[in-house]
Amino acid sequence: MDNVNCTLSMSVMSGKGGVGKTNLALNLGYALFKSGHPLMLMDCDLGLANLDVLLGLSPDMNLQDLLMPGVNIADVLVRVESGGFDFLPATSGVPELVEMDEDLQALLFDKLKALAKGYEYIILDLGAGISKTVLSFAAMTHMQIVVITPEPTSLTDSYAMMKVLQKQHGITDFYVVVNQMASPEEGKLTFDRLKAACKRFLSIDIKYLGGVHHDNAIIEAVRRQTPLLKLTTKAQASQDISALAKRIQTLRGENLVTISKTPALRDVSIVGK
Repeated sequence: MDNVNCTLSMSVMSGKGGVGKTNLALNLGYALFKSGHPLMLMDCDLGLANLDVLLGLSPDMNLQDLLMPGVNIADVLVRVESGGFDFLPATSGVPELVEMDEDLQALLFDKLKALAKGYEYIILDLGAGISKTVLSFAAMTHMQIVVITPEPTSLTDSYAMMKVLQKQHGITDFYVVVNQMASPEEGKLTFDRLKAACKRFLSIDIKYLGGVHHDNAIIEAVRRQTPLLKLTTKAQASQDISALAKRIQTLRGENLVTISKTPALRDVSIVGK
């Protein structure tokens, strides 16, 4: 098996906003990259894109330009760091992108298919909620990572999102990260509550990827517009995210054969099944 050319794609999503999803996607990507894995980070929050802000970048082109004739991936990709950390920016406040029709989706997906070559990981940072476009992006990837916090509203909204993905796209494998936890015990308790609801009402067995502590170092990283793990590896949240990255590397290694048999980004219907 060619380990380098076997690409694991991941959707990082949440049922509601404000759970730190985008920051987690960025730093998870940076941790994987620093471990020696070529990676592409894609901003799929087409309503309120802000990965470029967290990176301190002002891209000349974005996903909206990719829908124009004659524009290809190479024109839009931004090199964040040499050695294989690339970024595909999005744009904000464009209604036709937030709720793409089938023609726009087909055009975009055709251009995205070429992304996998040369990357070991592709991370899609999705918008919050259950819009058709968000669900469609989520169904494109091998792995679905759901970010929650200990707040009850986060659990109920994430449960609703998984329910819709199961119903419309047949997805039953979800990996959960509890963000902004006060302690590992709180993180596990929060996950167990969601797991019990999914088991009872959806008959699916979600998996705990891990937790990330609430950490003021994250706020400082946002202010400096730099990834937390680039700013410091000593913060508790940095160590937590590095542990998540190691678990993902292990999962990829254990599933190389399965991953290799499916495209990194699959075609799906915008309206689901």
